Amino acid sequence: MTTNRTFTMIKPDAVENGHIGGILEKITSAGFKIVAMKYTQLSTRDAQEFYAVHNERPFYGELVEFMSRGPIVAAILEKDNAVDDFRALIGATNPAEAAEGTIRKLFASNIAENAVHGSDSDENAAIEGAFHFSGREIY
Repeated sequence: MTTNRTFTMIKPDAVENGHIGGILEKITSAGFKIVAMKYTQLSTRDAQEFYAVHNERPFYGELVEFMSRGPIVAAILEKDNAVDDFRALIGATNPAEAAEGTIRKLFASNIAENAVHGSDSDENAAIEGAFHFSGREIY
């Protein structure tokens, strides 16, 4: 089932490097409406739970440490074909392989610190959005 919502996080590296405004401008210029947004920080436990799907992967510990090291911006975005369009907007996981003009090409420094998270499916977008937002925080 295709929905018109996706979830994103501006990761600690992009927050630390002052890229919140630039990333949000790219998102809204691409036609996404922000229906929920918060500036927050994941605890180690939150990061472990959010990324539990990767807990058997060799990078899991580093990912949890990275994602809990500083503030993030979590948001739910709305647009027709939201998941696929947002994945195209953020670009490849490795910014060296990302297309010109994508968020990761513009704002990420490497594959581990790649500026933004974007849901990979409609189902995960709903799960990830619900992880960060209650129903009364979504407009």
